[in-house]
Amino acid sequence: MKLNFPRLSRRRLIGALAAAAFQRAAVAAEPILLGPNVSLKGRRPFPADNPWNRDVSRDPVDANSDALVASIGLDKRLHPDFGTVWQGAPSGIPYVVVDSNQLRVPVRFEYADESDPGPYPIPPDAPIEGGPKAKGDRHVLVIERDSWKLYETFSAYPQDGGKTWKAGSGAVFDLNSNKLRPAGWTSADAAGLPVFPGLVRYDEVMEQQAIHHALRFTVMRSRRAYVPPATHFASRNTDANLPPMGMRVRLKASVDISKFPPLAQVILTALKRYGMMVADNGGDWFLSGAPDPRWNDEQIATLKRIRGRDFEVVRMNGIVTR
Repeated sequence: MKLNFPRLSRRRLIGALAAAAFQRAAVAAEPILLGPNVSLKGRRPFPADNPWNRDVSRDPVDANSDALVASIGLDKRLHPDFGTVWQGAPSGIPYVVVDSNQLRVPVRFEYADESDPGPYPIPPDAPIEGGPKAKGDRHVLVIERDSWKLYETFSAYPQDGGKTWKAGSGAVFDLNSNKLRPAGWTSADAAGLPVFPGLVRYDEVMEQQAIHHALRFTVMRSRRAYVPPATHFASRNTDANLPPMGMRVRLKASVDISKFPPLAQVILTALKRYGMMVADNGGDWFLSGAPDPRWNDEQIATLKRIRGRDFEVVRMNGIVTR
């Protein structure tokens, strides 16, 4: 029997099949090794139809895009918040890959009512954002390779040599599932989103030479609202011209990226196709990534040529205010 799909449905079907084929190919790639900031060998977190993995290059622009972008800063530059080393510590948000043999340890949470209880498979020497003596967000991100689960903590401090940990909050994500956090819950990020999937990573940029998912960025002022896949806000301000958590922007198609170095072109291409989501309060237009001693900091710095006015907001549906 011949099936006659409408043109739009056929395009979406082809896209879904291509994405599924990409995921199958990635899963069939060589095994993921263990350790800090290692390559995932092309394997992408979450199913192909997950919001993080959706191509938004043809989505409509939000009606309030101009005001929202202006509130972040039209002339402020995109700030790559990752690289090799910054102030004596690896620059960016690190992660570590473990297997099912990793010992699970108790974690005591400050915000236990919105955190997934432990134990978590955190190695005693797990890399901490900013280094062991950091006073910032101190994210600890752990990928359990065998179960394909992500364990994330915020403001994490090892206790008794790493036999236990204390943290502000924590979340566990099944990377085979599209399940979101409960409505109103935070995660290790203010938006209730996972941190790891939104990072610019060396293995994708330099090995795969392509990023097939959205990225993560911060703003100084956000709204008391969130839009899925976010589940949490972190502001008292109700101004409709401020970005809600989870708001997605994309680099305008008209922006010429041909004169950027190849490294930067990979990142900018992803920003055109998948965009980046507001994940936390922080510096305006701060783009998150994982540290790696092999990064070329000079080439990464060319991303600062991009300004706020080069972005547009993807149309938002289902904004939640409380």
